[in-house]
Amino acid sequence: MTEKEKMIAGKLYDPSDKELATLRTRAHNLSQDYNKTYETEEERRKEILDELVPNRKEGVYLQGPVQFDYGVFTTIGENTYANFNFTVLDCAPVNIGDNVFFGPNVSILTPMHPFCFDERNMYKKEDGSLANREYAKPITIGSNCWIAGNVTICGGVTIGEGSVIGAGSVVTKDIPSGVLAVGVPCKVIREITDEDRMM
Repeated sequence: MTEKEKMIAGKLYDPSDKELATLRTRAHNLSQDYNKTYETEEERRKEILDELVPNRKEGVYLQGPVQFDYGVFTTIGENTYANFNFTVLDCAPVNIGDNVFFGPNVSILTPMHPFCFDERNMYKKEDGSLANREYAKPITIGSNCWIAGNVTICGGVTIGEGSVIGAGSVVTKDIPSGVLAVGVPCKVIREITDEDRMM
């Protein structure tokens, strides 16, 4: 398996691999290009996103600034909105549904590092260069979710459709559909019901 194939499969891989480093550099550069645009430069922003996040549907709006590790491993559904400082480390697939709202400073983090330091620490490769090992777990966010400001979503998590994640939460385990969940670590508080309707 290539290092890229290992990464997508959730196995330990070498992030210093040339193919992965090239993909990351491309995504980092495109992220910076996007962040240098004005909101009124709609056509230029679309051109950049067509390269950075090609697997997205109509109506996706990323306020910026953004930071993607790869971009090409992220899928975003229609009419999804992300506020300022949207960070996606998509070393494993990130799947975002339709009509998802992200508050400012949301981080979606698929990379994981071994707990045992001897598996995590830097090591010398055959060519003498230094590298480390990591692995990644996918993240899925169902349609119609609201992810409030300063939320961190960790690798391996699925958030069910229509749920709300409260501000400042750190999501380390799956969240079912149709609930309000908050906290560090994020826990379900209650179901969202018709009593929550405002109109």
